[in-house]
Amino acid sequence: MDTFQGIPPEAFRFYAELEQNNNREWWLEHKDTYDAAVREPLTALLERLEPQFGPAKIFRPYRDVRFSPDKTPYKTAQGAFAAEQEGVGFYLHLAADGLTLGGGYHSHSPAQLARFRESVDAPGTGEALQDIVDGVAAAGYSIGGETLKTVPRGFDKDHPRAELLKHKSLSAGLELGEPGWLSTPAAVDEIAGRWEVLRPLVDWVSKHAAP
Repeated sequence: MDTFQGIPPEAFRFYAELEQNNNREWWLEHKDTYDAAVREPLTALLERLEPQFGPAKIFRPYRDVRFSPDKTPYKTAQGAFAAEQEGVGFYLHLAADGLTLGGGYHSHSPAQLARFRESVDAPGTGEALQDIVDGVAAAGYSIGGETLKTVPRGFDKDHPRAELLKHKSLSAGLELGEPGWLSTPAAVDEIAGRWEVLRPLVDWVSKHAAP
């Protein structure tokens, strides 16, 4: 029996209310809603996506407040990440304003960053990445990631891929809101199709800038 029936509208109402009531008492009173409307359907969705994208990790709902001036205890979005390699893969989250999808890589080591820049600089691999990024952007995704203000030292400031060289991490995201299909079983295919648009980017990073 297929257990995934969609992400219900209650998931987004839950986060809208959590934003106004981010405290332990409210959370405990509404944890049944979190389990039924957020955690359980998201778990079922990711199980359906696993054959195509691999196992996904659902992030903990609790914030790490030890070193943060913001002491609110709960995250106001539920995220999950299907990793192709450590830190490289496909992302989604649910929040009050709906569903966001993404892909790419968000963390980096010095060695990984060096490989990334070398691959962007090289004409073959660099031009391939530029084509991928241009295609993803043309499909409506926002290109993001941590960037420098200037081209890194050792590269021509007029480099043909100067903007890509500024990236320390590279990702693409798509804010979908709350489309009608999201609360139905069709969400599996809709999300899979949009993640597949990002597969060339994820695969490029995995091959040329692996962690």
